[in-house]
Amino acid sequence: MTKRDTMKAPPHQVAGHQARDGKLGPLIDAAGHFYKPLQGDERGTKEGAFYTAFSSNKSIPDHIRKFFPIFHGTQLLEASDGSGLHPHLVLQDLVSSRLSPSIMDIKIGSRTWPLQSPEDYINKCLRKDRETTSLSLGFRISGLQVYGSKESGYWKPDKKMIKRFSAEDVRLVLRKFVSSNASAGSGLDPDCCFASIVYGGSNGILAQLLELKAWFEEQTIYHFYSCSVLLIYDEELVLEGRSCGVEIKLIDFAHVVEGNGVIDHNFLGGLCSLIKFLSEVLEAPKCCTTKACPQVEEKNLDK
Repeated sequence: MTKRDTMKAPPHQVAGHQARDGKLGPLIDAAGHFYKPLQGDERGTKEGAFYTAFSSNKSIPDHIRKFFPIFHGTQLLEASDGSGLHPHLVLQDLVSSRLSPSIMDIKIGSRTWPLQSPEDYINKCLRKDRETTSLSLGFRISGLQVYGSKESGYWKPDKKMIKRFSAEDVRLVLRKFVSSNASAGSGLDPDCCFASIVYGGSNGILAQLLELKAWFEEQTIYHFYSCSVLLIYDEELVLEGRSCGVEIKLIDFAHVVEGNGVIDHNFLGGLCSLIKFLSEVLEAPKCCTTKACPQVEEKNLDK
């Protein structure tokens, strides 16, 4: 059995190109590695160069490195589309140790294209930025899944629905992401059961985003265009009142350019906007704690 035979498409991928129906996409193995195929144009070369440079850049603080996937180099592998050997980035599989991960991919920035891009690419990105919430909010949701239960599974809206999200839709989805009834039906008001641990607290998503924001208020090394923040938590750990399963990661670096001593206001602005929206969820009167959630009460009864 070859190494390729032991790999499979990531079951929890919520955005981007997927390795299905004979298409080129990422693969994972049982050892916790995520193999991302390099794009055939300069974007693949740039992303590989970024990971190589970033991993050896001694000016990046350790507390910031934790927000980036671990980089294990590049490797030639049989592509998922059957086209033969193809170079892949070998990265950390961010959800390999999770049983039921809830994930949201949020593309940051009101502008998703660097100035050096070809005109046709700029026009394509500009159209998408205008048609989604990127231009108006400074970020857009690219994909998500929310775990409900063994019976209901995941709530995972399709790409067409996500592309049509308005600002109010984004507010609703950010609430549903931390709710116990997200998959129970679209007509239910989200209960925000997990908001206090997932978004709040000293180790929650907001605290981590604020830590990242403090770095972006100073760093002038890179400008992160079309980069996403991945929000991840595992309901099982949250139900136990543990925030250790809550984390954020930055992903997708094909359009990173040198900062040349200038602060990345595009990314920073989008980050501040996302922080504001998440803060509103916590400040809402209906935001409850995990103690009021039916799942928590059931778990306590089982003990």
